[in-house]
Amino acid sequence: MMDIAAILIHAGVRRFYNQRFFGATLFSFMARYCKRFLVLFGLMFVAFIASAQTYPVKPIRIIIPFPPGNTLDVMARFIAPKLTERLGQNVIVDNRVGGTGQLGMEVGARAPADGYTITAGQGGNMVVMPHTFKKIPYDPLRDYALIAVSTTNFLGMVVHPSVPFKTVPDLIGFARAHPYRVSFGSNGDGAFTHLAVESLRTMAGFTYTHIPYKGSGQLTTELLGGHIDAAMAGITGLAPSVRSGKLRLLAITSATRQASFEGVPTVAESVPGYESGGWFGFVAPAATPREIVVLLNQEINRAMSQPDVKEKLNAAGLIVLNESPEYFAALLRKDYAKYAKLVRDIKFQPQ
Repeated sequence: MMDIAAILIHAGVRRFYNQRFFGATLFSFMARYCKRFLVLFGLMFVAFIASAQTYPVKPIRIIIPFPPGNTLDVMARFIAPKLTERLGQNVIVDNRVGGTGQLGMEVGARAPADGYTITAGQGGNMVVMPHTFKKIPYDPLRDYALIAVSTTNFLGMVVHPSVPFKTVPDLIGFARAHPYRVSFGSNGDGAFTHLAVESLRTMAGFTYTHIPYKGSGQLTTELLGGHIDAAMAGITGLAPSVRSGKLRLLAITSATRQASFEGVPTVAESVPGYESGGWFGFVAPAATPREIVVLLNQEINRAMSQPDVKEKLNAAGLIVLNESPEYFAALLRKDYAKYAKLVRDIKFQPQ
């Protein structure tokens, strides 16, 4: 009886394993389709590696969200020829102006994530505007793969030569004694330069009248014409007017004095702990392959470090960096939180 039972069980097991599934045994089916999957996966992997090794195979576009002559534009045009030489493809600077930089940033975020469109971004668009506008058409924390933060800068506190202030304490003392008498211009309500003055106001305890303009060009024109008393603005754009004597530079907003502006004090020497500066870098659409991001980081850092490029940027008041994508990501998160807090503290109402 035991032998008969064993024979029946053995026969049942064989019948189960020999069941036909689409004309093949179950094992044959699994083996055939596993083999096909592995072949397909292998082809995809080889194609991915090949694409990374052959990149780039066509011109690369750098989107500048501002007009020609802006700091980002100048920086990109300095390094574009260097990148062209190294990568073997033309690197084209494309100015996409509109919406205080929002248009260009949106175009960059929505571009194909293939490494052929990168965008030059700055702190104002990526860590300030998200908190001072009710809605912007991109998310700085999610929409971009961060490639390289290439330079930092600092602001200058300048006044028209007709006003009596010679130092930061002169201006602050007068503003305390005469509420709202001192006028500060900025390149827009809630703009980076506006928040720089607001931060100083909260730390030094004075009041002023804010005059917002539609961009840094109009701000500089009005300041040169004596229509406002003072402004904080990027030192790169201010330098020619300061050196020609058309504007008086009271101080710079970096943490320490700078050799490029010898003898000029920092605001922190009068208001301890005060510092304000921006940064400029390059980003790509969020899904850009890591290998391409790393390659672009290396080549952009190499181009920025070339002696002729570095010398020109230093002369314009920019400090060249050579950092990783991870450093850029940490900087973005830190400054994003910093300006979120400042906007809350001054009770600024998003526009």
